[in-house]
Amino acid sequence: MSVKIRKGDTVRVIAGKDKGKEGKVIRVYEKDHKVLVEGVNMVTKSVKPSAANQQGGIVNREAPLDISNVMYLKDGKVTRIGYRFDGDKKIRVAKTTGEAID
Repeated sequence: MSVKIRKGDTVRVIAGKDKGKEGKVIRVYEKDHKVLVEGVNMVTKSVKPSAANQQGGIVNREAPLDISNVMYLKDGKVTRIGYRFDGDKKIRVAKTTGEAID
């Protein structure tokens, strides 16, 4: 099954503890069908001291969400994503409006 959400897309969470929150996709884990969304699904994590983080300690960071729990956001409204051929090029299309996404 192909993953229709890509890095850089703006999405809204439709299920879970952060339902209704919006954010930009930081990373897509295609193999696991998960996405990392900026500012959503924050968890506390203990980090050992390193060169980058000399102090270590407890930090807040995003945890991956299942891709089925987010929907693409187009002009403030959620929409499903479809595909259409434009000549010989395959492009993503918003199902609600029929507009090309990128």
